[in-house]
Amino acid sequence: MKLEVKDIRKSFGEKEVLHGICFQVESGKALGLLGRNGAGKTTTIRILMDVFHADSGEILLDGTKFVPAKHQIGYLPEERGLYPKRTVMDQMVYLACLRGMRTKEARENAVRWLERLEVGEYASRKLETLSKGNQQKVQLASTLVCNPDIVILDEPFSGLDPVNSQILKDVVNELIGDNKLVIFSSHQMSYVEEFCDNIAVINQGKVVLDGELREIKREYGRNRLMLAAENYSMEALAEKTRREWDDCVSIVGQKKEFLILELKGDTDRRRFMERLVRSDVEVEKFGGYEPSLNDIFVSKVGEEI
Repeated sequence: MKLEVKDIRKSFGEKEVLHGICFQVESGKALGLLGRNGAGKTTTIRILMDVFHADSGEILLDGTKFVPAKHQIGYLPEERGLYPKRTVMDQMVYLACLRGMRTKEARENAVRWLERLEVGEYASRKLETLSKGNQQKVQLASTLVCNPDIVILDEPFSGLDPVNSQILKDVVNELIGDNKLVIFSSHQMSYVEEFCDNIAVINQGKVVLDGELREIKREYGRNRLMLAAENYSMEALAEKTRREWDDCVSIVGQKKEFLILELKGDTDRRRFMERLVRSDVEVEKFGGYEPSLNDIFVSKVGEEI
């Protein structure tokens, strides 16, 4: 399947909050839908779910109009929506039946997903008696109980410890491996990098960056180097760089272990390396720099922070 969001616009009153949102995602791949709080991600997701109607634009599935009611969609919202005073099993079966499943199948699926997420022992317990992490896993099990072909996960790792995060990682990878169409929204960029082939970054209701994550990282890392020295502190190395090599490199960032440099003009890596070799710097680390998704995200939308 291929889902295409084309030029979606949405206003509330006189204020337009989405200004032509465009992106696409295919089965067997995950799209990272990213943006700061208030950027328009949730509104976009609600339009996908047919909770809101777009003012203009279209959403296509395999080239035809996407009608959410005709498809099984698993949606894990950032704000949890289960019933705290109902038992886990009762509400999972209820929600599955609302999506068209028979009671027997719904119960079998609920048991399978609760066991898969290691919360099967809580099936007869009221949700409010569970820890926050286990409530989150029950919420995910409820998202997947209907065997959806389209899965939308909004901050799925919220409240999970490292052990439970690994269980969820495995489940997300299984969904992708099972050829599901996955849209993944999170502020935890390390998870997005782990799962997503493509990203779409929304800022103030517009897509400001989208495409294959590998290519985006390669482009952002072009002409950038990392440098660390055994005989210079980071501060001293930075000062030396500004004083002696300002004609060929500039400092564009600093990590705990190294400086991030950008080549200037027609300077190439070899020419700069030759100057390094002739200097008194004992090179500890030198090479091309690949930016993290967090670096890229901040560079696109962080100027307003």
